[in-house]
Amino acid sequence: QVQLVESGGGWVQPGGSLKLACAASGLTFSNYAMSWHRQAPGKERDVVAQITMSGNMTRYAGSVKGRFTISRDNAKNMVFLQMNSLNIEDTAVYYCNAKGGYGTSYYGMDYWGEGTLVTVSP
Repeated sequence: QVQLVESGGGWVQPGGSLKLACAASGLTFSNYAMSWHRQAPGKERDVVAQITMSGNMTRYAGSVKGRFTISRDNAKNMVFLQMNSLNIEDTAVYYCNAKGGYGTSYYGMDYWGEGTLVTVSP
């Protein structure tokens, strides 16, 4: 029943921008911390950005800080990742993740989307 569906991936030139979206269903969205992760071919999946249940705090990987912005709309059950000043190293499959918030009855729950491919090239 739980489903996370990413969208917005595609091809973009270096220096360009792209906005990813993740639509969640089948869960109490506001009780989950959300995050974006990415995985390039031959590399491990790593966290890119995180946002708390209410959206009051965010955290970014050093490689994307200042360029990427994570946000969420709890009324729409969606989380976004605005990516600016993209470079070739940002090429990867981007995944949406939901983790039950600490102190909630959903703590320990963990869900993943199938991913969306972002290709940055000239």
